[in-house]
Amino acid sequence: MKCIVTAGPTYEPVDEVRRLTNFSTGRLGVLLANHLAGLGHDTTLLLGHYATVRAAVPKVRVREFTTTQNLADQLRELGSDACAAIFHAAAVSDFSVSKIWRRQADGTLAEVNARKIPTQDGALLAELSPTPKIIARLRAWHPASLLVGWKYELDGGRPEVIAKGLKQIQTCATNACVVNGRAYGPGFGIVSGDGQCAHCDDPASLCAALSFWLPAQ
Repeated sequence: MKCIVTAGPTYEPVDEVRRLTNFSTGRLGVLLANHLAGLGHDTTLLLGHYATVRAAVPKVRVREFTTTQNLADQLRELGSDACAAIFHAAAVSDFSVSKIWRRQADGTLAEVNARKIPTQDGALLAELSPTPKIIARLRAWHPASLLVGWKYELDGGRPEVIAKGLKQIQTCATNACVVNGRAYGPGFGIVSGDGQCAHCDDPASLCAALSFWLPAQ
């Protein structure tokens, strides 16, 4: 069956030479795509331009994405082709740079518009605007697909991150959410719509567990 995996970071331009991005190697998504392809599934991997892990097996169809909007456009385009499951592991930028300001001698702010912002004039202030949530639009683009999102959290504890995973499911009409990060602790959890969380010790066991979520052929 047809599966899509997203992996690695998006980026947002600051100017024509500088970019805002997330820390993400793409390793987990590549492992999952390879695992699904190894089970015989027709797998497409949408991989961030700056992902450092790019060891997809030949059976995986790899398409590169850049900005958050570019990733969204590709996922919407792929919605025209029936897809059994989407595993949205990409580290999507939460913010884009909407304006850059420089504080002038009189204390007022002047907007900076330059193809390459000069550094010799000192410190700058950046206005960051939230990017539209891709996970919230996946159900409209892929109404019949199994949708699995991701929640990587640093603050709080395991109950809090599981609650956030459940909220994502309820808000975005997804089927499950993988939770991990410092807040969760070692390993990964797969949160389902009833609030239960299945623990996986390592990436290999996570990939195996996620493959069991695929609908029966």
